[in-house]
Amino acid sequence: MKEDINAELESEELVPPAEPKAAHQPLDKAIESQADLSAEISAIGEAYRRALKDGGQPEIQPRLDYPPYRSSILRHPTKSLQHADPETIELYSPAFGHQDVHALESDLTIQHNGEPLGERIIVSGKVLDGDGRPVAGQLVEIWQANSSGRYIHKRDQHPAPIDPNFTGIGRCITGPDGSYRFITIKPGAYPWKNHLNAWRPAHIHFSLFGTEFTQRIITQMYFPGDQLFPLDPIYQTIVDQDARDRLVATYDHSITEPEWALGYNWDIVLTGPKRTWTENEALGAAGDEE
Repeated sequence: MKEDINAELESEELVPPAEPKAAHQPLDKAIESQADLSAEISAIGEAYRRALKDGGQPEIQPRLDYPPYRSSILRHPTKSLQHADPETIELYSPAFGHQDVHALESDLTIQHNGEPLGERIIVSGKVLDGDGRPVAGQLVEIWQANSSGRYIHKRDQHPAPIDPNFTGIGRCITGPDGSYRFITIKPGAYPWKNHLNAWRPAHIHFSLFGTEFTQRIITQMYFPGDQLFPLDPIYQTIVDQDARDRLVATYDHSITEPEWALGYNWDIVLTGPKRTWTENEALGAAGDEE
């Protein structure tokens, strides 16, 4: 599983190596500021709201080309998709089953010799179809930065500490009611150099495999009240506020355990008009039919 996670992180908005004493260097005036990006985000949002008032349809999925997200043009296909033979793909794909996933793999705080640093949290919810029916037996994987906003990855070199007791990966299989549950550490925000002083809101990546490897989808879960939401071009690629809200977990006191961990609830809806955004939206309308 670690190899799979690293492969996914290769395409993540990872941080280039930090320059020595970068904080003490004079700022490059040619670098775009957060104010520049925020003005673009605001203009796009206002244009979308006007379109809705004029009878336009809600955009519940992200725009593939979103100018404030400078590298978005590099993160989706620009040519017609080619259908691959699923049977051939599966010959080279991992196989998962109940015997391969241990119950302890869903606790990211016990994978090493000591306690990880940061705020312990519980994240749970259900995987549902568009009619609200549970999806049982679903493999769910997560990966995330540590409490300082640092991934265990060779390309993440920004000057935040690595926690030797936190790798940031876990997995589980959904129960008969579609439920999943992870114990982890709340991730920190991190810089990603889309523009000057660009920071990603705290988030956890989720991967779901469906019934076979070729059905895999990936998404992100955010935390309520994050002050970076209006500043983040990736979060803002979804221009509809209701659709954005579906990526944000809800604090749930019934999940919270006394003197142990705060609890968050987040359901993942796979189909229908209220479905959760996933990163394979380059398929467009074809993706809705899968």
